[in-house]
Amino acid sequence: MSRLKFGAFLAPHHPIGEHPMLQFQRDLDLVEHLDRLGLEEFWCGEHHSTGWEIIASPEMFLAAAGQRSHRIKLGTGVISLPYHHPFNVAQRMVQLDHMTGGRAIFGSGPGALPSDAHTLGIDPMVQRDRQDEALGVIRKLLRGDARFSHESEWFTIKDAALQLLPLQEDMPFAVASMISPSGMTLAGKHGTGVLSIGSTSTAGLQALPTQWGFAEEAAAKSGHVVSRDNWRIVMNWHIAETRELAKEQAKHGLQRWHNEYTVGTLMRPGAEEFKSPDEAIEMMAEGDDSAVVIGTPDDLVNAINKMVDVTSGFGTVIGFVHDWVTPRDNFNSWDLVARYVVPEVNGYLKQYRASQDYVVNHREVFERAGQAVVAKIMENDNAVAAMQEQANAQSAMQSHNAPDLEAEAKKL
Repeated sequence: MSRLKFGAFLAPHHPIGEHPMLQFQRDLDLVEHLDRLGLEEFWCGEHHSTGWEIIASPEMFLAAAGQRSHRIKLGTGVISLPYHHPFNVAQRMVQLDHMTGGRAIFGSGPGALPSDAHTLGIDPMVQRDRQDEALGVIRKLLRGDARFSHESEWFTIKDAALQLLPLQEDMPFAVASMISPSGMTLAGKHGTGVLSIGSTSTAGLQALPTQWGFAEEAAAKSGHVVSRDNWRIVMNWHIAETRELAKEQAKHGLQRWHNEYTVGTLMRPGAEEFKSPDEAIEMMAEGDDSAVVIGTPDDLVNAINKMVDVTSGFGTVIGFVHDWVTPRDNFNSWDLVARYVVPEVNGYLKQYRASQDYVVNHREVFERAGQAVVAKIMENDNAVAAMQEQANAQSAMQSHNAPDLEAEAKKL
């Protein structure tokens, strides 16, 4: 398969109780860490309720992240388009692209939290249609199309054109996809990439094999082309040096995240609280259909390879950032991913291993080199004498250190 890119997705999901200012700072520290490790992408989302998800403006956060990083791409994961006037979204993305040196990725969605839509007085039934409408307008603006007007039930623009275009000639677009076909269909209609967030659940994993077909079908109808290279799949993991250590580090935070957020706050249908941290690990991170990988770099390599097989191929694997573990353990987890998982998945070590194997299995070729050295030494009388003197000295030392067996026998 083609080499995979690696990235991180920060919703964020921060348990209530810690100083928000410090949470923002630690998230920025993480971006800086991932940039040093060589990951290709970082994404953060937009949320306005639940208490656990504190980033209200991904553009503001990513602008700050851009000042603390150098090469990592920075994606809005995602801007909820029904919440904003499309012209303002386009303007902010242009500014973000310039402030980050052309590293912005525009990710959009309809809005994930019903509580956000309720606060803004938006009917959930219109959110996906509004995302579709806004996305078409934003694409025209960012392309620099001739001035145009657009009348809608929820926004109006007149003789609109951006006074500044993105630094990138073609800013990457991505659409969030959960379990239903709507995200994939929208991506195909507009010819964008996809950010598959639903893959962090068992139901989402089960839907993946058929998801890409919706994008291709919609693209064909609209005259666009979609590429699997622009398909990003989000996975949940925590990695440590041993499987036992990874489970011990993550189990308490995993239980709290599930019980307090998924069950207690979102009240996901069918989700039930775990009675213990060990049950949380057993139910979420063990078994062939698990949506969470808690273990070693080898475990994650196997899970990613399996995901490639299940989906028939995608472009970028995105790790979901969580607070199941301490900041130190979280940083170490990403360090292990960069050091061991990325090179193994992408075959960076293949030639190293082939070179080592060749040397090990062709000793007859290299032993002759040693013989050549000895031959040259034997041609020089002084070198031969020096070698003999060294051998005699070594023999005398061994004799001096050896026990006097006759003396020991007399003592007995």
